Amino acid sequence: MHFLFATSIVPDGALGSGYEIANAAIIDALRRAGIRVTVLGFAWPGRAPSDPENTILLGEVDVRTEGAPMHRKLGWLLRAMRSGQTFSSVKLRTIRCETVRRAIEKAGPFDAYVLNSVQFAGAFEGVFEDRPTIFVAHNVEHRSAQENALASGSAFQRFLYRREARLLEKLEARLCSKARFVFTLAEEDRAALGVGSDKRSAALPLVTRAGPPPVLGQRAVEYDAALIGTWTWQPNRIGLDWFLNEVTPFLPQDFSIRIAGHIPAGMSARHPGVKFVGRVPDAEAFVRGAAVIPLISRAGTGVQLKTIETFELGLPSVATSSALRGIDHRPENCTVADDPAAFAAALQLAVAGALQDVDGSAFYWRQRSVLDERIGKGIAVLDAARREVAA
Repeated sequence: MHFLFATSIVPDGALGSGYEIANAAIIDALRRAGIRVTVLGFAWPGRAPSDPENTILLGEVDVRTEGAPMHRKLGWLLRAMRSGQTFSSVKLRTIRCETVRRAIEKAGPFDAYVLNSVQFAGAFEGVFEDRPTIFVAHNVEHRSAQENALASGSAFQRFLYRREARLLEKLEARLCSKARFVFTLAEEDRAALGVGSDKRSAALPLVTRAGPPPVLGQRAVEYDAALIGTWTWQPNRIGLDWFLNEVTPFLPQDFSIRIAGHIPAGMSARHPGVKFVGRVPDAEAFVRGAAVIPLISRAGTGVQLKTIETFELGLPSVATSSALRGIDHRPENCTVADDPAAFAAALQLAVAGALQDVDGSAFYWRQRSVLDERIGKGIAVLDAARREVAA
């Protein structure tokens, strides 16, 4: 079968975000199942698709709100208000629906759409109704928007997040209702989206790489703890605020913490051991330089890709319950703590040697095996429906 994978940003080989890592894992799994996959979507400005022979490019777009000039943000907001679309979808409406339809024709004969997350599907919702669909729900987006509203200190931001939540809830319901099958990235998201039946959905355990990580032997520990992420994304920001404001006061003054990734403007830390290091050239080498990895999610839905990567690498970790969403098996060198003082205490025990590195390959192969099995289940449901229509 031939699937058209419709997504906001096409793969370009730079797995710089959890969204990009998840997309690569799902596309790889579809291809392992024998599906021909053609990707349809936009590229980041200045970046080329990593698989141009199997990519239909709609142009370039920068959808990042953080750092966007004020006139662009106001333009997005006005268009969202006028059109009744979500703020996240309207940023993709740089071309007309008819342009997308003409681009789809270039794919040749195909059997189904894979609608990857709500943003692109919501921007061009009426375009994808001539074929059966599989919907990939990376998160329960309306729940995330509700949490963002609660966490915001600005009345205007709360208004915007609540508007987004109302529209997203209706959009997610429509996409799930029309889809022949729904993939989520966390088990609890299936019921939250109203597709809890095994005939309607499956949760995909993800991997962050094409093969198991190499065994590199003894590590050189350079700092006590390391965190890396896109901290301008609001659910990540909520977790980092909790860690800096509530956990670090319980840590010794000489406890060293390195935080990599894009930091919101004006963010600072009172603990003297915290250093923001910005973008790092090698994310894996960066986390391998830490004695322990704090997994600090406090909000959002879906799965935490940094949790999966940490477990694949076999690194000691301390995790919140939220950071373990979508994880069926927790390694023995991961401690769970949700209370700030208990989290800090667990970090100190890990640095003192209570938690050791483990072989992460078993975790990797367990995840990938179940991923392939559940991808196959969704394909089988869609294929059966396709054959029924043909008959």
